[in-house]
Amino acid sequence: MLISTSRKPSQKTRKFCKTLARTTGSTSVNRGKMNMRELLLKALEVDEVNLAIVNEIKGNPSKITFYSNKGEVLLVLLISVSMTNNEKLNIAPSQLKIVSGFEELNVLSDILDMDIVERAEDNFIVISQHKDLVAKINFVNKFGEKLDFQINVKKILEAAHD
Repeated sequence: MLISTSRKPSQKTRKFCKTLARTTGSTSVNRGKMNMRELLLKALEVDEVNLAIVNEIKGNPSKITFYSNKGEVLLVLLISVSMTNNEKLNIAPSQLKIVSGFEELNVLSDILDMDIVERAEDNFIVISQHKDLVAKINFVNKFGEKLDFQINVKKILEAAHD
């Protein structure tokens, strides 16, 4: 997946995109003046199938829109994030699996090209329902430690259904 930002992103949004790319084995690019068509072409150029655009409100990542390589919207999430500045991730994206307790976000397995499993010992993404949010997305590294990188899903605006 190619990850990019809205135009003129804050430093926090750029850092979020880079961290998300590193943890999922995706590619992150600075958008600059690229339009949607140019971003989709860039995704094909770097052999990525899908595209994610991160928008912000008041300098903080607030929405992720996932697109197919044909420009079709696959999923739109209103989010907030929590992450530390200098944490070593120690995660192997090539071995990453998804442990999902929230069926509506299982579409992420197709978008990220990762298997959904019942349980995983290390290198996995946990999607869980949460009382104050729609869901939480946490990352667990190869040591079984939950990373201080979390995506809080406030609302699902649009989801592709098969």
